[in-house]
Amino acid sequence: MSYFHELSLIFFFKKINSMTSKKAWIVAADMGFGHQRAVYPLKDFAEEKIISVGSMEAASKAEKKLWKRTLGTYEFLSRVKSIPVIGNPIFGMLDAFLHIPSFYPIRNLSHTTFQVNLLESSIRKGLCAGMLEKVRTKELPIITSFFASAIAADMNLLHKIYCIICDADLNRVWVAKNPYESRIEYLAPCGKVVQRLKSYGVADERIHLTGFPLPIELLGDKNLATLKKDLAQRLFYLDPAGKFFARHGENVRHFLGEGNCKFRRERKLTITYAVGGAGAQKEIGGKIAKSLKQNLQANEIKLNLVAGTKELVRDYFLEIKEKINGNIEVVYSNNIDEYFDAFNKVLKETDILWTKPGELSFYTALGLPIVITNAIGSQEKFNQKWLYEIQAGIKQENPDYTAQWLFDYLKRGRFADAAWSGFLKARKLGTFKIIELVETGKIERETSPVLR
Repeated sequence: MSYFHELSLIFFFKKINSMTSKKAWIVAADMGFGHQRAVYPLKDFAEEKIISVGSMEAASKAEKKLWKRTLGTYEFLSRVKSIPVIGNPIFGMLDAFLHIPSFYPIRNLSHTTFQVNLLESSIRKGLCAGMLEKVRTKELPIITSFFASAIAADMNLLHKIYCIICDADLNRVWVAKNPYESRIEYLAPCGKVVQRLKSYGVADERIHLTGFPLPIELLGDKNLATLKKDLAQRLFYLDPAGKFFARHGENVRHFLGEGNCKFRRERKLTITYAVGGAGAQKEIGGKIAKSLKQNLQANEIKLNLVAGTKELVRDYFLEIKEKINGNIEVVYSNNIDEYFDAFNKVLKETDILWTKPGELSFYTALGLPIVITNAIGSQEKFNQKWLYEIQAGIKQENPDYTAQWLFDYLKRGRFADAAWSGFLKARKLGTFKIIELVETGKIERETSPVLR
């Protein structure tokens, strides 16, 4: 990054910060990375700091105990499928709790459900009490990525509640028992979520199609200056045979700028494999590394193994790195903010993102092709379907033979095609649009096919 580019980014961040004369309560939940990653790009607009439901000082011992049990159940759900014989049946029973019904036929789904009633009962018994006590200290908008905190604030008659939806579809539990009287305004990452919220009884004026919040440091500004520069280089790495540029080169130069489309060849093709917050599917990272052993040892490619905040996953990846003795970097921190910062830095020079279809599915908007591992849970199946629909997702082939099919796909320009589709079809301005909505009460409609 040039000195002048760094200065422009510093000026830009100061300008963005000055846009928000009023702060907001930013609320997440410690259940995997999905809810926390969704609000992290908004951290500079948080009053004090991001509130993590159930883990802050204001929570009672009883509430902390409840959340610890809930988190344990979530992590067990994420890992249970790998247990031979009994894994799938147990997973099926647990997954049924947050099952998302089929989208078609389109129908009225506003009636209450067991999950909705259970959540309301839990809130009346003290769930989210610590969060409610905190946000009552100052009358500010609430932006949350977790359904329970949104519903709790709504039940307690708080105003200006914004709820970020973290997946491409959602269970009825995200919407209040009586959706027609609710005050919650929903921030949708894609069009399918808008349609689903309507079927749950949410009024049109309380649904805003913003896109998923993405890290500003990977976007650059509302004109996507940093993203355009990084994506142009990524497409060269993903198209070694030139087949993608033969078909789409003119469009790439038009949308990304002629000046960005000069291949600098400053690094190696880079693959990033990321586990989820519960640490599930870590073994896939080991299989990828073993298959690519010769390429890694020859410094032909680079592999990032992202362990998140799980020590056991970190230790497993470090063991793999030592055995391979090649171009591997392990990304880990025991502090979630430091982990997100490190991960975003790695993504800047990532060419292929390999992960389960969680909230990172929306990072395809950065022009990242997503290699999709097996979905865990109903919502991930819908994220996977969405990635396929916009042609940005690629089904994981057998990771034991990564060295065969990955380079075959590269030669055909398939990864470049997926990267370009994600950039064009997924929304990139979620962070900016959410700030704009909270500040002005409305969102300006973009006319550019790229700037949305």
